[in-house]
Amino acid sequence: MKRPFSHDPSATAAFAALPDASADERPNRKVRAVVIGGGTGAPVSIRTLLSMGVDTSAVVVMADDGGSTGILRDQAGATTPGDIRKCITAMAADADDPLTKAFKVRFGFAENHTLGNLMLSALEVTGSGFPEAIEICERLLNARGKVYPSTLDRVTLVSKTRDGRTLEGQAVACHSRSALKKVALKANGPIAAYEPALDTIRNADLIVLGPGSLFTSIISCLIVPGVIDAIAASKAEVVFVCSLADQQGETRGLTVREHYDALIDHGMRGLVDVMLLHDTSADETIGSAPIRRLPYEVQELNAIEKAGTRVMVRDLADAQRPSWHDPAKLRHAFSEVLN
Repeated sequence: MKRPFSHDPSATAAFAALPDASADERPNRKVRAVVIGGGTGAPVSIRTLLSMGVDTSAVVVMADDGGSTGILRDQAGATTPGDIRKCITAMAADADDPLTKAFKVRFGFAENHTLGNLMLSALEVTGSGFPEAIEICERLLNARGKVYPSTLDRVTLVSKTRDGRTLEGQAVACHSRSALKKVALKANGPIAAYEPALDTIRNADLIVLGPGSLFTSIISCLIVPGVIDAIAASKAEVVFVCSLADQQGETRGLTVREHYDALIDHGMRGLVDVMLLHDTSADETIGSAPIRRLPYEVQELNAIEKAGTRVMVRDLADAQRPSWHDPAKLRHAFSEVLN
């Protein structure tokens, strides 16, 4: 039986206590950053960049169709709220504010909806649409940055797996029995990017991809028509924060090089400036079950650098939660890129 009330299991809680960066980890100029992705990964970069005093926005994947979000999408016709809600919460000025905490509360007796998802969906139908709903929630939580949907269209993720199957839906793709090879979006009509999202990408100084699920969070956002063109039109440094561990589902068994190649295969050739990669030599065995890290060889990293992407191998893992990025370590890596 589900608990009547529970906190949404989000990595953002681990970043709530992150103190502001010292002067040497802050950029030596004004920086406008955009985080692209969703899930629990994008909030990691959002909180980290905010702690550095960086002007931070997020462009969020809109293909989620599982859990509370899927119910609201299918039964109420709502615009996908879940990943938007996570990013707004990460932007909140005070992580300990009761309303910010309540925003993440799940109702086990009501199909496990979160208050934030219900608020966004209710405000969408009572106001002037989904963008206004986001703006109201940003004001309620005193958000320190802007959150933009990548598209307002009702999109569905279609995935081709490496063993030749076709999967429909983001939730199904996440639990694929073999790694994904290619993803695309479909809708009842043409898919259009949300123009304010494209504007913020074009004007960015730093674009951060992830961390997060490679295909269902990061690439699903990039393949919205116009997003990659906006990245190419910007003067931003583009940083790909690679996953810390093998995700047993959409990237099952993929190497670091194959993660990188997936971005290239989906239109990012020549656009990834830096790849942040965890240094596996810094790991210690966690009990009897060490984390399954992404495998890589020096030759693979050399090939990535030959393709024009600087590979930064750093200790990025949280010692207590080894499948999560440590915010202080990630911040230090971001400061290296910016300074």
